[in-house]
Amino acid sequence: MSFRASAPLLIAAALLLAGCDRSSSPGFPNQTVTVGQGASAPLTANFTGSWQITNVPAWITVTPLSGQGPMNVTVSVDRRAGTPLTADQPELSGTFEVTWQDVLRRSGTSTVQVRAAQFELTGRITDGQTASVQGADVAVQALRAQEPAETQGVIVKYRAGGAVTAQSARPEARAAATLRAQGVNVGSVRALDARTSVLRVGDVRAALAALKADPAVEYAVPNAVLHPQQTGPLVFPVSPTDQYAPLQWPFRVTGYQAVWKDMQAGAYTRPVTVAVLDSGVRFDHPDLAGGLWGPGEGALDVLAGNNGDGDGPDTDPTDPLVPGRVGGSHGTHVTGLIVARWGENQGSCEGCSTTGVVGASAGAPVKVLPVRVIDAYGDAEVADVVTGVRYAAGLPVTLDGVTYTNPHPAQVMNLSLGGGISAQDARPMCDAIAEARAAGTLVVVAGGNGYSTVPYYPAACTDAVAVGSVTLSGPGILTHAKYSNRYAQIVLSAPGGSDSVTDAFNGALLNGARFPDSVFSTSWNYTRDRPSYEGMSGTSQASPQVAALAALLLSKGVTTNATDTLERLIATSRDLGPAGRDESYGFGVINAAAALNAPAVTGLRVVDDAARNLLPRVQGTGEFRAWLGDGTYRVIAGTDVDANGVFGEAGEPRAETAVTLDASEPSVRLPDLVVR
Repeated sequence: MSFRASAPLLIAAALLLAGCDRSSSPGFPNQTVTVGQGASAPLTANFTGSWQITNVPAWITVTPLSGQGPMNVTVSVDRRAGTPLTADQPELSGTFEVTWQDVLRRSGTSTVQVRAAQFELTGRITDGQTASVQGADVAVQALRAQEPAETQGVIVKYRAGGAVTAQSARPEARAAATLRAQGVNVGSVRALDARTSVLRVGDVRAALAALKADPAVEYAVPNAVLHPQQTGPLVFPVSPTDQYAPLQWPFRVTGYQAVWKDMQAGAYTRPVTVAVLDSGVRFDHPDLAGGLWGPGEGALDVLAGNNGDGDGPDTDPTDPLVPGRVGGSHGTHVTGLIVARWGENQGSCEGCSTTGVVGASAGAPVKVLPVRVIDAYGDAEVADVVTGVRYAAGLPVTLDGVTYTNPHPAQVMNLSLGGGISAQDARPMCDAIAEARAAGTLVVVAGGNGYSTVPYYPAACTDAVAVGSVTLSGPGILTHAKYSNRYAQIVLSAPGGSDSVTDAFNGALLNGARFPDSVFSTSWNYTRDRPSYEGMSGTSQASPQVAALAALLLSKGVTTNATDTLERLIATSRDLGPAGRDESYGFGVINAAAALNAPAVTGLRVVDDAARNLLPRVQGTGEFRAWLGDGTYRVIAGTDVDANGVFGEAGEPRAETAVTLDASEPSVRLPDLVVR
């Protein structure tokens, strides 16, 4: 018996890392149009023949689009439509094509590059607890109650009616004389009133002892140093600089900007293995380097027969290229959400991104163990899933007479697969998952993309953690994804993306166009046989986000086993829908920041007149710089208390102002935004 894997809803947002060589004929040369900070610029060319303009980016308008003879067109720009989510490009650049045929019947396609300068907005976010000292900004630190107060001397008060009225017996003079007689070094002295004085001394403890021994003294206390009482300086989010990180909205809405900041403190030290039972993985994807257990380290292909690679069960679960295969690699996509590396990845092909995307685990010692149970055609047999589950949990399995035992038993397991089979037919898988749970493995399973209320297995198995999918219905606003199956066994939900290519609430741009609300991660271009990145949607994408968070709980030591990890995930989830557990969301949507005790972070959003939220990066000092189009903007600094990726919502600490940018005022420095 075989059943179709819980395949993702593929969104046409794949970015294939391949360069396109375009050459122009002498008939019409490539050109560059520089708009500067203006709204438009002319494009002219002496030409005899016909021409047509195509492939114009959404933020560029060209009129007219076709003609005969010399070209005389106007190129206009809408900077706001071309500004990326992070507003970090001082200059926008895009290209369109001119297809032409001259009078000699020569034809070709030429490229026109358009360049437009942006306007600059700078400022600083602060909590108002800073002081300027000799031109330097110095943060005022909170007084820690557990630390002893600093002292700068002693304060002494004499009793009323004592012999301290004579000039020679004034309180400061008598106290100084008493201390010097006991060998205590005395510096400055000052009267506070007729009976009280303050003295700078070299030895506070000895001074107090000497003064308290004088029966004329009412009290003697340290002159303690106090500090402003605040909760501490603002914590600013970590925003990855990888090229396609702005497309990865699921991490923003589940609190990872705070989690990644928390990681910088170094508490994530415990190694964790997450087994990904899927179609295999591309070990040669540069963005996964260092994040995988490879052949010889526990990786395993359990498939026999016609599974695509033609060599039966072995220790190489590479997702293979087969004749006619054009889709991406499902297992590579799932894996990247967990362990895609940050920063430079030494891209392995011309035109490949050298930074790519990021994985949830960032710098934590989390590794994926690939176990291939889905063949190259998208099918998985129940028996192979059973074998994969048992093997990943550390139980010995025998394939073609060879016994394999996993050297890195998984603390967490992810299965982005399933089907609408009966509970009876699913018993072998449920038994295997029960064995894995008994062995200490938390088994996380995609809940299914059936647009129905039918329980999918193995997600509905008693010992599995069934994961439903949510998507965006507005900036930072999550709702149940309509494809995600609803049934009683759903435990948790996570962002899986929309099945609509028109939904684009995440605000990011890809190749100049608004990116739909799919989930962006590592993939493989089988047409060109090279690394790629791709948008997919489905519970297949939601499930690994739960698995990744479980791994981070174990890595930080917030939890220590499968049971308390699941309890923590449930207890810190964000309850949506009806109060309590329900069939759409389970107990709620995972909240990484709450689960991992990450600090609430304060950031910035700039809202344009189309209500689009831009998210400029904020430095550790609170300084920010945004590059924007002309227009009027709301600038909001605020603390993301609920970790939904929206800074300074109603009820959260915030500061707001407005600013207008245009060619007459191309650079604006805002007064400090004080968040309270």
